[in-house]
Amino acid sequence: MASVIEKTIRSAVTPVLGAVANFNRKRMQAPAGGHPYLTGIHTPMTEELTLENLKVEGCIPAQLDGRYLRIGPNPVTAPDEASYHWFTGDGMTHGVRIVNGKAEWYRNRWVRSNHVSDSLGEARKPGTRKPRTDTVNTNVVGINGRTFAIVEAGGFPVELTDELETISHNPFDNTLDHGFSAHPHIDPKTGDAHAIVYDAPVMDRIWHVVVGSDGLVKRQEPIEVEHGPSVHDCQITENYVLVFDLPATFSMKRMLAGFAFPYDWNPDHKARVGLCPKDGSGADTIWCDVDPCYVYHAANAYESDDGAVIVDVVVHESTYARSTFGPGGAWSRLERWTVDPKSGKVDRKILSDQAQEFPRYDERRTMQDYQYIYAIALAGEPDQLDMAGNELFKHDLKSGEKLSRHFGDKRHPGEFVFVPRSADSAEDEGWLIGLVIDMEQETTELQVLNADDFLGEAQAIIHLPHRIPPGFHGNWVASS
Repeated sequence: MASVIEKTIRSAVTPVLGAVANFNRKRMQAPAGGHPYLTGIHTPMTEELTLENLKVEGCIPAQLDGRYLRIGPNPVTAPDEASYHWFTGDGMTHGVRIVNGKAEWYRNRWVRSNHVSDSLGEARKPGTRKPRTDTVNTNVVGINGRTFAIVEAGGFPVELTDELETISHNPFDNTLDHGFSAHPHIDPKTGDAHAIVYDAPVMDRIWHVVVGSDGLVKRQEPIEVEHGPSVHDCQITENYVLVFDLPATFSMKRMLAGFAFPYDWNPDHKARVGLCPKDGSGADTIWCDVDPCYVYHAANAYESDDGAVIVDVVVHESTYARSTFGPGGAWSRLERWTVDPKSGKVDRKILSDQAQEFPRYDERRTMQDYQYIYAIALAGEPDQLDMAGNELFKHDLKSGEKLSRHFGDKRHPGEFVFVPRSADSAEDEGWLIGLVIDMEQETTELQVLNADDFLGEAQAIIHLPHRIPPGFHGNWVASS
């Protein structure tokens, strides 16, 4: 907990820093040719829609009963293009309800931050907020029969109805103190959701947060760090939660310059992976050095027979160093890291050097050896984490084979999630569900693919008559 003196200093200094940032923001110049994350494929939607009895091509599996949910940034009003960063846009959720072999509805709704409610002329939603921001735009999950939109960097979750209307800003029934993460990972043995949480601009600590299967926080264990690192994702094994403490850190310089997302590449910050005991002290975290790079997303992780931790990650050369509009970085690739807690070393093996992101897997295999990763291709352009690739990849970790499903020119897939056919079906026996944007027609499809017939015909294609901008993350949330 912050001391009284620390809180007093912050309360005095924060308004001054904000005034400086606002002054400098007004002097910034908008990017020539338009903002790359507000134009083209990223052009925001301008209205909320409810569409029923959607057109379906093929046959929706009768076993599917639930909602496919996705969220991403979608400014409700035109932002200041000079300072705007993709990661800061107002959140918009999208959902498709599937039951009895039919696509009952599609809905998109802005997550009601105070700014969104004010812009739409509505009463503000109730709940507990952090003073800096209440924008939530990065993931949407089901926890204990409830739906939550979530974000990192200190923001609290927002509870939604099944129809994606905002109920309240809800830090898990006021059991959460320091904000949450965009990427909780569920222990299949206990049902606990584990996350690594940072709270901008707290510079000297992050937290291992555990939300129990009852939807209430049961652990908030501090871990000492330096420079205020941005830790986007984590993973868990039988004994550890993995902490990716890498050289993307809070930047006072960028904040004072007026940028909405005040993080930058920091060569002075040591890159390391931490193995924090899931039930122990953060002070007992085992730190293992790694060459400078950045990880947004991990696939699965598990422990080998000799005690090493194996984790598969999408690695970026850097982030934020080459762009103030989005992630930046010269390249990305899929790697396997073997983290040795005895030697403190990390062995890195390249699994695929093609630009890609959003790795997903059969999450019933969390903490266990596994075989398949599904990821989308990026456009491969430097300085962008742009969802403008055309392919979905299937990596076979046992054979080393990579299959590529090409959706066609000007057709761009987002993150695909794996849904098993049944609780006891084998790994890969299930469906891959995700959105595909058709830029030629300015439409979108929700595709249901057979994971074990990866290159075959789609099982079903649900047609949406508008373009959904590329977003971040989502999940299949089965009906209770």
